Amino acid sequence: MDRRRGFTLLEMLIALAVFAVLGVMSSQMVTRVLDIHKAAIARGERLGEIQRALMLMQRDVLQIAPRSVRDEMGDALPVMRLGADIGIELTHEGWRNPLGQRRSELQRVAYVAQNETLYRYYWNVLDRAEDTKPVVQELLHDVSSFEIAALDATGNEHAYWPPVGDAGNDPSMNLAGILVRMTIPPFGEITRVWDVPPAPSAPQSSSPR
Repeated sequence: MDRRRGFTLLEMLIALAVFAVLGVMSSQMVTRVLDIHKAAIARGERLGEIQRALMLMQRDVLQIAPRSVRDEMGDALPVMRLGADIGIELTHEGWRNPLGQRRSELQRVAYVAQNETLYRYYWNVLDRAEDTKPVVQELLHDVSSFEIAALDATGNEHAYWPPVGDAGNDPSMNLAGILVRMTIPPFGEITRVWDVPPAPSAPQSSSPR
C-alpha cells in the first residue's frame, strides 16, 4: 500500500493564509520602522534649526555694544530696547567684514515674532535715513509663542526696556541678562538666559555713520 500523499487543499489554504498574515505583519512593521526613521530625521532637522536660531541670538546678546542709534525719523534709540511690538532690538559688535568694506563693525539687529515665525532684522548702517530698510531673515517657523524679557541686577523680569522715570537711576535696575522663552512644537517650551556685559546700562551716543 502506497502511504505517500501530498497536501490536501485545506492544508494548502491554511498555509497560504498563514504566509499572508506574516506578509502583512512584516509589511506593517517595515512601514512603521520607515515612519519612525523619517520622524527622527525631521525632529533632528527641527532641533538643528532651533539651535542655530538660539546660537545666533545668543551671539548678538553676548556682544552687545554701548552704542545708541537714530531711527528713520532722527530720534535716538537706546543701546537695547524691548517691547511688545519690537521684540528686542540692540547694537552688537563683531560684525564680520571679510571683504574689508568701509563700514562699522557694529551692527543693529532686532528679533521679532510675527504670525508664528521668528525673524531677525539687521540694518547695514547704524544711524538710519528715511529710506533705510532692514534686511529680513526668517529664522524659525511654527513658533507658538515667543517671549523675551530683560533681567535687572536683582533678577526681576521686565517686558519693556529701558526703564523710565526714576527707575532708570536705580542701580538695581541695571541690565544684567536677557531671558528668552519660546514654545516650539514638538519640543514644547524652551527657555534660555544669557548674561550681558554691564556697559549697556550706560548707553553712549556717537556721530552718525
